[in-house]
Amino acid sequence: MVRHNNQLPNNLTQLQNLIKRDPASYKEEFHQQLAHFETTLEIFNLNPTQYNKKLDEQAMFLAQVAKCYPSEMKLFPQKIVDILKTHNTILHNDMRLALCKCLILLRNKNYITPFDLLELFFILLKSQDKYLREFLKTHIITDIKNINMKHKDMKFNATLQNFIFSMLRDTDARAAKLSIDILIELYQKNIWNDHKTVNIIADIGCFSKVTKVMVASLKFFLGKDEEEKAVESDSDNEIDPRDTMISNKFNKKTRKREKMVDKVKKVAKKMKKKKQNAPAFNFSALHLINNPQGFAEKLFKQIESSNERFEVKLMSLDVISRLIGLHNLFLFNFYPFLARLLMPHQREVTRILQFAAQAAHELVPPEVIEPVMKAIANNFITERNSTDVMAVGLNAVREICARCPLAIDEDLLRDLVQYKSYKEKSVMMASRSLIQLYRQSMPNLLHKKDRGRPTEATIELKSKKYGEVEVKNYIPGSEVLLNKESVDVIEKVKGKKKSKKNDSDSDEWVDVASSDSDINISTDSESDDEHDTEEEEELDDECNDDDTATVDSSQNNAVNKGNRKILKSKRKIKSIDIEEKINSARDIAMEKIFTDEDFKRIEGAQLKKHISGIKRNRSVIEDETNEPGELVKLSDIENIHKKRKHDKNARLETVLKGREDRDKFGYKDRRKNIHCSKTNREKKKTKNYQMVRHKVKGKIKRSFKDKQIAFRNYLIKQKKMR
Repeated sequence: MVRHNNQLPNNLTQLQNLIKRDPASYKEEFHQQLAHFETTLEIFNLNPTQYNKKLDEQAMFLAQVAKCYPSEMKLFPQKIVDILKTHNTILHNDMRLALCKCLILLRNKNYITPFDLLELFFILLKSQDKYLREFLKTHIITDIKNINMKHKDMKFNATLQNFIFSMLRDTDARAAKLSIDILIELYQKNIWNDHKTVNIIADIGCFSKVTKVMVASLKFFLGKDEEEKAVESDSDNEIDPRDTMISNKFNKKTRKREKMVDKVKKVAKKMKKKKQNAPAFNFSALHLINNPQGFAEKLFKQIESSNERFEVKLMSLDVISRLIGLHNLFLFNFYPFLARLLMPHQREVTRILQFAAQAAHELVPPEVIEPVMKAIANNFITERNSTDVMAVGLNAVREICARCPLAIDEDLLRDLVQYKSYKEKSVMMASRSLIQLYRQSMPNLLHKKDRGRPTEATIELKSKKYGEVEVKNYIPGSEVLLNKESVDVIEKVKGKKKSKKNDSDSDEWVDVASSDSDINISTDSESDDEHDTEEEEELDDECNDDDTATVDSSQNNAVNKGNRKILKSKRKIKSIDIEEKINSARDIAMEKIFTDEDFKRIEGAQLKKHISGIKRNRSVIEDETNEPGELVKLSDIENIHKKRKHDKNARLETVLKGREDRDKFGYKDRRKNIHCSKTNREKKKTKNYQMVRHKVKGKIKRSFKDKQIAFRNYLIKQKKMR
């Protein structure tokens, strides 16, 4: 190999290439460049504020060839680190960045430990060079990610977390902000998604004196993590309403059965929707807090004594409300604090209503949440406010009561229910949604006329007292498995004789679904329910007549007493049937291991309980209320049933969209053949007005004198014709 010694000291790129190919042959040139670096470094230390291009090139050259001469390069990384630690604040930006790149190159070749380098880089985050800070942040995240790629180094992670813990307490705002950003990004990338990271952010970040650090920490707890992948259920496990329609073809067609089919389809659709919209734990950071009660109390105390902007206080209130609702915490001072802010003119009042709903849970004592309910009722749900304000107030009450049914007393509930017939649709729908909620949870608080027609599901429903937990030692609906053998016989008969009616063996059951869905409804129970509902309707009508009309009291009392006795006896029979079903379900649960088919049959039986005996009035809302999730959607509170106002561009867009595929405005020639002749009436529309003026004049109503003259002329003309 030919050596060009006279050119190599000035051409470091060529020398670097030659050393990597043959380190032993160019060892002398390497030592020469190392000596040059030592000399240049001494000169640089005399004036570290100036950018030294020669030092930059020599440092990068030595970092590139360090692997070829490991013994000679042991002390080289420490010299670079000493420069950055000593002259950090006065170094030129380009010089500082070049030395950092040199250290990263040495780190990739394992000449410096990752902790020593990351510790130095965290110190360099205090520099005023914005580009350098972003560069270091990217490297820190990438390096920690690569270290934990194959397996998590717990010792390294714990040491580095403790160091970042101290950096968050640093007085330098830039270093603290970048440290919290690094922690949050590592959590979101599932690198440091453990309890320690979350609690560092909670204990230090949320209570930092630097507002940017506090806001970033609060946003971390309010932001969404990656959603859990939902496992799609097989189509065989779903109830298909088409089976109901098919099986209905072979049954006796009555109006009642047609209504039953429609209700089966609606309830099956809603149950499927609930399965698909199962609540996912998207806010897992809040679940990992070690002491949620202490964290919430400390955060609330900070709000009361802080002078931060209103937006920052709202974020803190949001985090507290989520913690209370998620962990069922007790923070009694939180509710009066919210009640003071609940005024229609308050900025972001819908979000404050959302926080009140999120902070409600079943263990909150009713007297504690009472100030919030009174503030909403007195300040929002009054006719002196606009209808939008009233609707928002009713929606907020509904969301609070969905999570804490005992939050409202019977008198206030019945007052709010009176808006069900309000003239404005938004208020009316909000009030009816409140009725629908309590029909499913505590119907005894509603007036009798607002409870709706009872179903088997509502009969089984028990109103809970404060702190009461209902623990069942059986699977509801499993009593239907007792009749499996009889149903199998019916299915065999149906397979042989589809077009014929059921035999006497199948008189007990009428299949309203195929074998896939197994929704079975008894005709006997249908007839009983029909008679019950008809008799109850008659009783209600008679009771209403007693309240409104003045009829003979003795006759009405006799009729009412008789009807009440019949209903009481039937209710006793129903309560006995329910006890028998519970006992049978308990026995089955103890003796049998349920299969997938059994669970499908149980689900069908539970669906039937929501359908049988239902006869709703038109005035009652038909949409079932969804079960409350972990968090309250702001759209549920702001849900106003009317067209929202658009700006001019949005209105113009809807107008132009409506004109698409529409005929041109004006006269439409409706002749099938455009070449055929027109009638005189059609021709008259295109004629000049002067040509048809005399005919138009004839349409004007004549006076009595004109009629006399015309009649006289007519008689004269008739006389002459004779």
